[in-house]
Amino acid sequence: MQKYTWLIGVDGGGTGTRIALGDTNGVELARAAAGPSGLGLGIERAWQSIEEGGRAAFAQAGVAFDWSQCVLGCGLAGVNNPDWLAPFRATAPPVAGLAVESDAYTTLLGAHGGAPGVVVALGTGSIAAVLGEDGQCRIAGGFGFPSGDEASGAWLGLRAIVWAQQALDARVPMDDFARSLLAHARATDRDSLIVWQCAANQTAYASLAPVVLAHREHPFVARLLAEAGVEIAKLITALDPSGNLPAALSGGLGQPLREWVPQAVRERLRAPLADSTTGALRLAQLAAQRLAHAAAGN
Repeated sequence: MQKYTWLIGVDGGGTGTRIALGDTNGVELARAAAGPSGLGLGIERAWQSIEEGGRAAFAQAGVAFDWSQCVLGCGLAGVNNPDWLAPFRATAPPVAGLAVESDAYTTLLGAHGGAPGVVVALGTGSIAAVLGEDGQCRIAGGFGFPSGDEASGAWLGLRAIVWAQQALDARVPMDDFARSLLAHARATDRDSLIVWQCAANQTAYASLAPVVLAHREHPFVARLLAEAGVEIAKLITALDPSGNLPAALSGGLGQPLREWVPQAVRERLRAPLADSTTGALRLAQLAAQRLAHAAAGN
């Protein structure tokens, strides 16, 4: 007997959470957004954001919210850390079913419709994944802020703020780029910038990415974006050295950074078929199918 009525796809990162509500056939009924649910920002916060987004999606669809009638497919940043994943599972609400994978996997499911391919997800953080012809998923990058997540928003912001630091010291010109960075950080001098940096997490640094992109003609920014493009190419090549599989860039920075990927790799890029939220809904559908098969077996 079927014990669920709704499927929920959760695409959760360090900047925000996107929710897709679907029926038992995986047909999307509504979408909503909420705060961050990347596990690195806290387990309780993640579930709060997921519930907030879930309630909003149900309200949009005009149906009553009930966790017990939902199968969740969650693609989340940070699930590769078992010390975060275990408590996330342990504190789950009383849902009918729960599947948790990396946001890279759900991005793959969305980008290539479940078919083989490579994807580089570029948002607050970054990670690359390939779904091989053998059906296996492999990951590259995604080691996390501040040392990893190349070409991500936080990676760009962490490097960009150096220009503001040096401008305050007159080591580089106090130009429009430096002033824009300082304005975003609400910093007017050395001390106030240090205060901002002491409180800044990956989300705060990622919030500087639009400032970076708005000054793409700036020599420092141009070098930084070119470096980001090289890092993206390295991720794709590492996962598909033969160059046989389709590749896609996804996430909020996917399209803006496309032009900076070296041409040999850029020629292989194609637009994602769907986004990672759709991929998460697909994950929920697969989890629901497993529940149905298990119930039939009993």
